[in-house]
Amino acid sequence: MIAPRAYLSVLWSRLRVHPLSRVGPGLITGVADDDPSGIATYSQAGAQFGLNMLWTMPLAFPLMAAMQSMCARIGRVTGKGLAANIKTAFPPGVLLGVVVLLLLANVLNIAADVAAMGEVAELVTGIDRHLMTAFFVVGTLLLQIFIPYHRYVFFLKWLTFSLLAYAAVLFTVHVPWGQVALRTVWPNFTPNAAAAAVIVGVFGTTISPYLFFWQASEEVEDMRGRNDRTLLEYDALSASSELRRISWDTWSGMFYSDITAYFIILSTAVTLHVAGVTDINTAAQAASALRPLAGDFAFLLFALGILGVGLIGVPVLAGSGAYAFSEAIGWNWGLERKANDARGFYGIIAVSVLAGLVIQYSPISPMKALFWSAVINGVVAVPLMVVIILLASKKSVMGAFTAPRNLIVLGWIATAVMGAAALRMFMPD
Repeated sequence: MIAPRAYLSVLWSRLRVHPLSRVGPGLITGVADDDPSGIATYSQAGAQFGLNMLWTMPLAFPLMAAMQSMCARIGRVTGKGLAANIKTAFPPGVLLGVVVLLLLANVLNIAADVAAMGEVAELVTGIDRHLMTAFFVVGTLLLQIFIPYHRYVFFLKWLTFSLLAYAAVLFTVHVPWGQVALRTVWPNFTPNAAAAAVIVGVFGTTISPYLFFWQASEEVEDMRGRNDRTLLEYDALSASSELRRISWDTWSGMFYSDITAYFIILSTAVTLHVAGVTDINTAAQAASALRPLAGDFAFLLFALGILGVGLIGVPVLAGSGAYAFSEAIGWNWGLERKANDARGFYGIIAVSVLAGLVIQYSPISPMKALFWSAVINGVVAVPLMVVIILLASKKSVMGAFTAPRNLIVLGWIATAVMGAAALRMFMPD
């Protein structure tokens, strides 16, 4: 008979060779993009405009994938995160401004996300939302600090399946697929201030600065986890396979994220919009509104999806800020390091998450926190995207592995789209 400890050891070794173990940072980054605040934005798009905002997702997909691919390449080719590369290639003020604004936006976004998780948990369990919010915050914080990255990331990858809940919702309601196909390529709406605001929100939550820092640093974390610190310029044999892996991992991860956002817009369009529910402020409100329209099962699927992606999104938000700040200051960093070896890094994670929790008990509403997070991201995104494209194009940074022309072109298009969105954000209605 196998002893319990030996059985657990065998089970863990089998789990670690599961196909998910071969999936890289692109999948987690993509799922984190559909965090609870993003779900609220997509739900509002579907509730307010029905099928007429579906077109945003096919347009956003190649743009977000191109930007994240460049970030991943920068991390893998240089063996350094995005902030460290900015530090060496640009004046100090550029990095300082970006990092400070990133941290502030992330804290506000975390506040909105954990508030949504607490509200949804209360809807599902009946337990007080503030208590559930504290539980999620403490749980994610302890996991990040005390569990090594190569084990922690394994559980994050399993959580990515929570996004399938939004596809499952569509099997519980009637979907006019002919109209869906038509409106995806030929929307019918008045391009007024209300429509522009929703479009700005959709692109702003889809292409976000914190994802840039996270994916570049996770490529470095993966190198450390494999005990592979050899830069590609010194390892020509593995360069082509590594770049193919990055391309497949990032584009597939962003596709998973994008198609899920499409399903969220679609599911709320064929339920909430059809029923005349056109004003959604939080992800929890979207889940709650589904219950009388699509039944308890659809509600439960939607709610569990919010909790699953929240458990990914909050660590990514906190971790991305910690990576950026630690590299800017020159501290030890990395989720593979023990807490005593990277106190500043884990301190930033703890402060970010706990500050998000504190906002729950302050006069600041989660929706206002989300609004200001969107404003700050709108300010940071465009210049940061310019910096990323320049870094990915520099031979002095990337050597022989500069980003290909198609990624550069898509990156500039993405920058133009985000620039237009940012300008619209600051224009009066």
